[in-house]
Amino acid sequence: MPAERIAENLAFINWTVLTGLAVGSYGAVVLARLRTESTRGFLAFTAVCSLVFGLLAFASDLALPASPGGSGVAADPAWVLPRRAALGAFCGLVAIGVVTLARGRRAAPLALAGLAAGVAVLAFGALGWGDGLLNAVPLLVQLCALTAAIGGVFAAMILGHWYLVTPRLNERPLILFARALTAVLALQVALFVVWVATGAGPAGAAPFAVLVGPWALFVWLRLLVGLVFPLIVSWAAIQTARSRSMESATGLLYINVGSIAAGTILAAGLYFGAGLLV
Repeated sequence: MPAERIAENLAFINWTVLTGLAVGSYGAVVLARLRTESTRGFLAFTAVCSLVFGLLAFASDLALPASPGGSGVAADPAWVLPRRAALGAFCGLVAIGVVTLARGRRAAPLALAGLAAGVAVLAFGALGWGDGLLNAVPLLVQLCALTAAIGGVFAAMILGHWYLVTPRLNERPLILFARALTAVLALQVALFVVWVATGAGPAGAAPFAVLVGPWALFVWLRLLVGLVFPLIVSWAAIQTARSRSMESATGLLYINVGSIAAGTILAAGLYFGAGLLV
């Protein structure tokens, strides 16, 4: 039954993954603009990827069911239009940002406005599916962490490729990305402990009850495959980038793309399928 419940809510899982990739990778572009000397090609290409993910997320939003099925997560229809409007604004601002990047301009205010629109999408999503303001706040924290992880690792993997074709690039941008990703994953591990210890989520589980029972397999997979394993790999990516072994660092980031994506799918599936925050 747990697997079937997750399968019933694939549309919401798909939305979470696509929106996370869109907003998270654009957040990485903004970070690279403001804190590094990344090449225009990397910034523009990653922004284009963010735009594509954003358009796919918008299309998936239009096809979402009225509410998650069988999980106890209540959907508030009042936040549907604000969420879609924010997602449309995000795509528009990113598209303008792509043009400015192609012309060699960094346009920091425009980049920050696009990122703010992306955060608004997550906020309206949390309000719509959080079952009240009290539960919307931890859901927003969870969505922001998932977004930073999956979008950040995707952007870091792309950056790693730039070193393979431009070996003389300074290693500092990749080290910064790998360190930021490690910090986000460490935060997610801490959040996992908090969520499990408090029984967070609309399901209202007892403290640590999710570690046993019908959902335990997916919860443990979320912890071990989606959090602990990529945290170790991210630390290894920092060490290889510091030694300028860029092929190894890029390979490690490739591994993390898969593991973090799997962890994001599990986290979204457990929330929309069972009402659990993990």
